Amino acid sequence: MTPERPESVSVLRASDADREEVVERLQEAAADGRIDLDELDTRLGQALAARTRAELEPLTADLAPVPQDAGEPLIIQGGVHGVTRTGRWKVRARIVVDGGMGGAKLDFTQTGTRLREIELEADGGMGGVTVVVPRGWAVETDEVRPGMGGLKDRVRVERLPGAPLIRISGSGGMGGLTIRHPGLWQRWKMRRADRR
Repeated sequence: MTPERPESVSVLRASDADREEVVERLQEAAADGRIDLDELDTRLGQALAARTRAELEPLTADLAPVPQDAGEPLIIQGGVHGVTRTGRWKVRARIVVDGGMGGAKLDFTQTGTRLREIELEADGGMGGVTVVVPRGWAVETDEVRPGMGGLKDRVRVERLPGAPLIRISGSGGMGGLTIRHPGLWQRWKMRRADRR
């Protein structure tokens, strides 16, 4: 006997892909601080045990996506003496950076941004642009023109669930564009600071 066709999509059987999608959204919400670890554990258990889509829907119904900052772009110019953004600085959804003569360095390691995607338009100028991202972040450089200074993309670690993606466009200019993770010395300083 053929089972009756469900009247609602909600009562359809959940697939592995359906469960995985919910798990990813829950992990992102925990990373953003929207649910705590105990609630994450509870919801993950329910998601993995769910048999229908109706059981999955309530687990993420109260988790709206993090809004993107749609305001004016953040403009950073290296000028003659150069510029560095490091520590806890406010990241916007769109950033325009020009290395100028002195160069520009953007260090996202301690920003704690909740944005899921960041558009970064870079011009290496003569001084070059360096972008430092935490491990687990992802970077796309398909829209970058190397220019005379070239493009050095040293980010090879797989993107973690909930981690930001930086889409970089523009040109390396004469000074070049370098994307990398924090160096050994910087990681050591950060670990030391965390122990205090």
